[in-house]
Amino acid sequence: MTDEPRPIIPKLGGYDFYKQVLGSPRYVVGPMVDQSELAWRILSRRYGAQLVYTPMINAKVFMDPKNPKYQDLSFDIPNGEEGGPADRPLIVQFCANDPDILLAAAKVVEPHCDAIDINFGCPQDIARRGKYGCFLQDDWDLIYRLINILHTNLRIPVTAKFRVFPTVEKTVQYAQMMERAGAQILSCHGRLREQRGVNSGLADWDKIRAVKRAVKVPVFANGNVLYASDAIRCLAHTGADALMSAEGQLYNPALFASLPKVITDDVIASAFPPSPTDPTNFPGYASHLLLHPPHADLALEYLSIVRSIKTPTALSAVKGHLFKIMRPALGVEKDLRERLGQVRGNLQALEEYQAICEEMQLRMVKAAEPFQNVPLAVLAKLDEPSRSILLPYWLAQPYFRPPPPTPRDRGKG
Repeated sequence: MTDEPRPIIPKLGGYDFYKQVLGSPRYVVGPMVDQSELAWRILSRRYGAQLVYTPMINAKVFMDPKNPKYQDLSFDIPNGEEGGPADRPLIVQFCANDPDILLAAAKVVEPHCDAIDINFGCPQDIARRGKYGCFLQDDWDLIYRLINILHTNLRIPVTAKFRVFPTVEKTVQYAQMMERAGAQILSCHGRLREQRGVNSGLADWDKIRAVKRAVKVPVFANGNVLYASDAIRCLAHTGADALMSAEGQLYNPALFASLPKVITDDVIASAFPPSPTDPTNFPGYASHLLLHPPHADLALEYLSIVRSIKTPTALSAVKGHLFKIMRPALGVEKDLRERLGQVRGNLQALEEYQAICEEMQLRMVKAAEPFQNVPLAVLAKLDEPSRSILLPYWLAQPYFRPPPPTPRDRGKG
């Protein structure tokens, strides 16, 4: 075995790859465990997503001969739909902490996607135990080797998704290290490793902007996008090449529908409220509300996709999607929420889901009927505590996490 560096396999990289292979995407659906599966990717593309990632795949388990079913469950090559013509452009994401295992896993899916992404951002406890995701954040040598082995040995590019550090300076240095290792796109999630769950807080767009200014490869911005206008503001503030949404898009898969690819001054002006006291009073507000279709319609469209494809969709993913899409009404239609929760993973599950969504659709049409001639901008209300816009409960809309507990709140316990 030689210590001499191997020649890099020639391939498009950086902006050439971003433009010529990916088609210069502006609106991206990020990787989500058990949620960005094929059926969801198809739905997302119908509503304006220009690039979609697979769920995160554990490279070690993917290559474990003792767990042969995991490969097809994670990325179903035999059926030919994942990574097929209707599933492009596509980036497959892996988590890993062993460069050789990562390369072996990437080689399996290499012919079926446009790039391999490495997850350096997952903050969950399972990532801590497995030593991957953002818990590699302090091992820069390993991160470099994980990226570089793919950059050197694959015929497609490697990209990286990561979280920021407490300081701008270290965040920028981290991104530059990944660029040197060979990452051809950097997706920057503007939250710290500690920001998760009830402590998620806000993403720091200033750090994303600093990364964008410091590297020469395309940068995707991730964090704080719940409405279409947030996407425009984020792109304007950070200068990022694309906006990546994950959780926000799960509650409204039409988040990107009809958004412009070119962010002009007029587009930016339409997304900025002139007064912080009333975010409903600004140009373009009514048009942004049109990006929130009836959630039951979206749920039924998703189920029709699940039924139409050969690739199996995990019933846990289906249930998760339906709970999120129809969340605004499930607090009102409590019997449907209970029925949805009671569906078990059997052969009748899809029929039961279909019946629940059809019933929800009937109820939402009835609920909306008295307001057919009322402008949506009139029906929307401002929620003072969160400064968020609450839409009628028959429409798809974002979920606002409760703010992190303050020291005073903790003292009340």
